[in-house]
Amino acid sequence: MKIILSLFFAFTTFLCHSQDKGIKKEKWHWDNASKQDSSAGYVQVLKVDNVLYISGAVTNQVTPEGIRQVYQALEKSLNSFGATFQNVVKENLYTTDIEAMKKYNSIRKAFYNGDFPAATWVQISRLYMSDAKLEVELTAHLRK
Repeated sequence: MKIILSLFFAFTTFLCHSQDKGIKKEKWHWDNASKQDSSAGYVQVLKVDNVLYISGAVTNQVTPEGIRQVYQALEKSLNSFGATFQNVVKENLYTTDIEAMKKYNSIRKAFYNGDFPAATWVQISRLYMSDAKLEVELTAHLRK
């Protein structure tokens, strides 16, 4: 019995350690051939399995034009893997002026066409880019 248990544990240990533990990551970064920004150290879109993780798109103005530019950039990021705003399941929005964002929310809502994701909005004192006033990041799921 000890020999059988020993063989069982040896075999399962071998299987566990022999499996590929790597994660397949597909990247897209604003049509950049390297697929990432090495100076800041990020990628705009990272696809793992059927999930897209989209880094924040920014603007330096919380106005209808600035908000539209952010969501158009996010749309381009989604489209890089064949997705649309209907694939978005989570939105994180960071702004230095939450009242302006609430005032012009209709611009944002138009991109979702009535199919809104879970969302978190946070007012902050500053973003990574010192002149940025709004940054939005998304998580989207693709069909399997």
